[in-house]
Amino acid sequence: MLSVDQARAQLLNAARPVTETETLATTDTLGRILAESVVSAVNVPPLDNSAMDGYAVRLAEAQAEAILPVSQRIPAGTLPQPLAMGSAARIFTGAPVPEGADAIVIQEDTEAADGQVRILRAAKPAAHIRRAGEDIRAGQTVLVAGTRLGPAQLGVAASTGADRLTVYRRLKVAVFFTGDELVQPGQPLPPGRIYNSNRASLIALLTAMGCEVIDLGTVTDTLAATTTALEQAAREADVVMTTGGVSVGEEDHVKAAVSQLGRLDLWKVAMKPGKPLAYGRVGTADFIGLPGNPVSAYVVFCLFAQPFLLTRMGGRWQPPLNFNLPAGFERKKAGDRQEYLRARVEQGRAVLYPNQSSGALTSMAWAEGLVEVEAGHSIATGDPVRFIPMVM
Repeated sequence: MLSVDQARAQLLNAARPVTETETLATTDTLGRILAESVVSAVNVPPLDNSAMDGYAVRLAEAQAEAILPVSQRIPAGTLPQPLAMGSAARIFTGAPVPEGADAIVIQEDTEAADGQVRILRAAKPAAHIRRAGEDIRAGQTVLVAGTRLGPAQLGVAASTGADRLTVYRRLKVAVFFTGDELVQPGQPLPPGRIYNSNRASLIALLTAMGCEVIDLGTVTDTLAATTTALEQAAREADVVMTTGGVSVGEEDHVKAAVSQLGRLDLWKVAMKPGKPLAYGRVGTADFIGLPGNPVSAYVVFCLFAQPFLLTRMGGRWQPPLNFNLPAGFERKKAGDRQEYLRARVEQGRAVLYPNQSSGALTSMAWAEGLVEVEAGHSIATGDPVRFIPMVM
């Protein structure tokens, strides 16, 4: 079996980024991967402006207890006149600073009456002035190709005047689910059957990443049906993902179908939960087979499929944020596989969900992250543990 790091490295090495692009309105690109860097044509802010409501002054004329006539009023969006000698200008947040002013006295440090303002507390040089280009300089690359566009990135692009962005096309991911025991929510539940939770979780995970999901539903546990579904999925998608059927049982046909139609490059990973991870190719499509147990499928997706898909989408994957926390639990010596325990942070400690079964999906809904436990290690209360937040 491969280690977690070895398996992830192999997957990332196999990921072939899409190359096709499209240019869309900036407001329509949330979650997409930027294909062309954004270079600003303007300074941001374009002019020196006030960071506060107050009065633009010359420091030499605005010492404490000075009384100055108010020579002009400068709302945001207007161009001021040069500041008259011996005067102050009423100014509002975001408004351009008039020529000659070298500080802003905030209104809380003044008293205004009868067209004059009294300075109660002198300002410091350049106080509350945001300089032109302080945030972004004209010609500066503000977003590089490969960036996943979130709300902050879209705001940065818009601040430079970019109304359209060139992004990679959406990655098409076809999914199907194996298991004769599976029943769709909303249908009667016969004895011995279970509702298909993996479908809801996996489609949601893929949608949150920005993938175009092709849902082929549940496939019966036969080699013929699995092969037919796999052929269709590989024709329609860039990546095919399944849950279940990649173990070694007599009713697990996915591994055999992939081997028959294409090739299987990776199978087992030394981790718990989630040992049966499969990766291969069918035609031009990549194949990722997740375990059938709901927790195993979710954890394997976060640790392996997410970085693979992000790279495949044209993005840049970075190792997940992690930090050490004191353990709020005890754990006997782990087995020969690296473990990922569902946990959350309470009072500065990592605490575990009571049921760590790979079938207890409630643990994922409760958890804020995973505690990674090296193979063969024991944990005592207070020991430092590695906590990995789950962030999509």
